[in-house]
Amino acid sequence: MHNPGNATPDRFPAQDRFANGAQYIAGRLAKGTSGRTHTVVDPATGADVLTYELAGPDDVDAAVAAAREAFPGWSGATPGERSDALHRFAAVLAERAEDFARAESLQCGKPLKLTREFDVPGTVDNAAFFAGAARHLQGQSAGEYSGDHTSYVRREPIGVVGSIAPWNYPLQMAAWKILPAIAAGNTIVLKPAEITPLTSLMFAQAATEAGIPDGVINIVSGTGREAGEHLVAHPDVAMTSFTGSTAVGRRVAEVATSTVKRLHLELGGKAPFLVFDDADLDAAVHGAVAGALINTGQDCTAATRAYVQRPLYAAFVEQTAALMDTVRVGDPFAPGTDLGPLVSHVQRDRVAGFVDRARSYARVVTGGEAPQDDLKDGAYYRPTLIADAAQDSEAVQSEIFGPVLVVLPFDTDDEGIRLANDTPYGLAASAWSRDVYRANRATREIKAGCVWINDHIPIISEMPHGGYKASGFGKDMSAYSFEEYTQVKHVMFDNTAVAAKDWHRTVFGDR
Repeated sequence: MHNPGNATPDRFPAQDRFANGAQYIAGRLAKGTSGRTHTVVDPATGADVLTYELAGPDDVDAAVAAAREAFPGWSGATPGERSDALHRFAAVLAERAEDFARAESLQCGKPLKLTREFDVPGTVDNAAFFAGAARHLQGQSAGEYSGDHTSYVRREPIGVVGSIAPWNYPLQMAAWKILPAIAAGNTIVLKPAEITPLTSLMFAQAATEAGIPDGVINIVSGTGREAGEHLVAHPDVAMTSFTGSTAVGRRVAEVATSTVKRLHLELGGKAPFLVFDDADLDAAVHGAVAGALINTGQDCTAATRAYVQRPLYAAFVEQTAALMDTVRVGDPFAPGTDLGPLVSHVQRDRVAGFVDRARSYARVVTGGEAPQDDLKDGAYYRPTLIADAAQDSEAVQSEIFGPVLVVLPFDTDDEGIRLANDTPYGLAASAWSRDVYRANRATREIKAGCVWINDHIPIISEMPHGGYKASGFGKDMSAYSFEEYTQVKHVMFDNTAVAAKDWHRTVFGDR
């Protein structure tokens, strides 16, 4: 349901902040030039938040030109200078924490306690981490290993980075893409999802306030088909970083190959949650509910497929359903809310379609419906548990991206690990066991970029995030992410001033 009335100002006064437009180019807000508009909607109420002019190709060109102009100065700054700027940036983000938390809750429907305790502190921590990483753009010397020559490796920035971020974690995804890129000396143009541009714009504004030069960070708020494709195909963009669905990731890769860009893809996930029969059942049940319902299930690492060894299966299903029923669904700004709406009515209806189709081949144990009370105007959906689906069914194989957990039994350890690996995805997984040997085997044999043991979902700035298989390649966060945004140059020079003559004589003889 769409409510053309404005969102209440106490939630977030977006209209006033972005009166000059929702594009951020060369340190200034500007209006888009596509000739079309988009309205950001509060998914909790259906109320309009902000109507803005979408970016078109001309806006992308202007943003890339600004980034290209800023590149020599920013890449030429010392690591210490970039580090100091990023430390100031982290401080500004921390000062604006409540503003960011409220804006993220408003545009995404996230409970305010989640954005206050997870999204915003995680973003500040990322900024502090990459402020330190900026001082570690290290090369490596090979010394005198090649006779009279010395070799060393330089790590250098790549140039202008074009990034596309999704709608599920707009603030954190902006941070994951912008911070390592600029810490390494690159400049960037970020395209957020057109339905959730607010915190990306605020992020860029905070960077300017912290003293990061104009043009280093630019934001173009537009559609993927128009602004996104033009950004990926742009000849002056040296690297593309994309987070989103595997289907769209394939299209990004196809477009990026036209100019042979460096490519970084973090794509879909269908994380298995593997419970062995010696696991702490209560801990596993609580982990499953938290892991499945984080961000209303709109998380590519969320627990979506629980495989439970048969002795624990019935109890796990019963206890998980009972715990799901205690989760408080409601207004994201209400203090007692555990679960907010999905990001839009379109996404809510998509999730409902998966569940409705599953009724023909599986058992919907709890949930499976939208609330019909005072939440009916929002994009809400109740926490849902599906049991007894077949491994090859849609609910098990496809990314639902909502508050839905599918539970299946398994008998042997071999079968459990085989089922865990039996999807095209490989982003994240967890295994639950008190046996160190079982747990260690799971970490070796589950094909995913992250495997948690007796937990599901925590991430930290120091450790990498990224997938295997159809979940993409490349890493976010950590020193691995920092290196993604550099290119390696081999430098070799003659220590004797005669080696070139000797080499010529060896190849061509005396002449």
